[in-house]
Amino acid sequence: MESEVEVPDEAGHWIATWTAMPQLTEPDNLPPAPYAGEGPVLADSTVRQTVRVTAGGSRLRLRLSNAFGRTPLPITRVTVALPDGGLAGVSAIQPGSLRPVTFHGRPSAVVPAGAQFVSDPLDLALPPGTVLSVTLHLADGQAGTDITSHPGSRTTSYLAPGNQAEAAVLTGATPVEHWYFLSGVEVWAAPGAATLALIGDSLTDGRGSTTNGNDRWPDQLFDRLRADPRTAGVAIANQGAGGNRVLNDGLGPAALARLDRDVLAQSGVAWLGVFEGVNDLGTAEATEDAQKKVADDLIAAYDQIITRAHAQHIQVYGATLTPFAGSFYDDDQGHREAARQAVNEWIRDGGGFDAVIDFDRAARDPGDPRRLVAAYDVGDHLHLSPAGYRALADAFPARLLIRQRD
Repeated sequence: MESEVEVPDEAGHWIATWTAMPQLTEPDNLPPAPYAGEGPVLADSTVRQTVRVTAGGSRLRLRLSNAFGRTPLPITRVTVALPDGGLAGVSAIQPGSLRPVTFHGRPSAVVPAGAQFVSDPLDLALPPGTVLSVTLHLADGQAGTDITSHPGSRTTSYLAPGNQAEAAVLTGATPVEHWYFLSGVEVWAAPGAATLALIGDSLTDGRGSTTNGNDRWPDQLFDRLRADPRTAGVAIANQGAGGNRVLNDGLGPAALARLDRDVLAQSGVAWLGVFEGVNDLGTAEATEDAQKKVADDLIAAYDQIITRAHAQHIQVYGATLTPFAGSFYDDDQGHREAARQAVNEWIRDGGGFDAVIDFDRAARDPGDPRRLVAAYDVGDHLHLSPAGYRALADAFPARLLIRQRD
């Protein structure tokens, strides 16, 4: 029996409309007791989490990740629904909106260690900006404590005992601010739709943004794009993670190591935005030689990212690094600031990127360009407030995301 394979055609194609970078869950970010401790993690437990999709579509499918698990991930039941009130971070769902999710026609899946599973397509129309509730039940749980998550969700999820995958209201739910196992949502979108993938650190992940507010800079960029008919079909895949670096593993694999999984293997990616490098500068020694080396290595790494993305016909846009004077990354001799300026000079004038997003110009204090504008500073002189993230979103030229048609 031949299987039916969907291929991109005039009817549409699959695009990534929401993503969360998979990470190895640190001990402090594991589910609280009794969901982790003795025995498998999340045994006979329900996980309900909400995500806001960007571009909409007529069908959806999910990506579940066991990228960092050392044992198989047995998922017993998966459902999707619309959350009560259409709001992020709520545990209740709208009556009548629940749909079962299957994998090769089966209601369950066992995701091998290091792998991911993509669900079967599901007929559920999602308008742009819809908040989706995804619920998982794990009957047996996952053995060991190496599980895959995205700790910096800035969105409230819920853990509950037993199989409550179809419950409209969860009983005995415990709130947590992490996403577990869910790494992507894809939609079947119109032919002109495409995805902007973003590689970044905590500034893209949204540290300083409002929990359940969806006001990270990628969120606010999406809100701006969908108001313009020329860019209304642009989806955004936010692959930022707090503490991430370009050159070396930190919190999560380095950008060079995760590029294939987090960008090149995602559906429908036409553009890549690179806004990362501050953590590389900040964690290298604050000597002149060390900072010169890390700046040179960052520039070489950007060139690698550009080369690999261009091989997949993806346009690559480089964002300048924002100021951090006064933060824990600052140094008295100014060597890290000199390295930041050197990196930004190459991003602007080196000719490697297809276009430049000047976040440094958007966020810096005109009176002291080494520092953030006070109103944009969340308080640690490194991360931005929602107003600061709005400034970054406004600095992204929408013209770069208008697809040229023959």
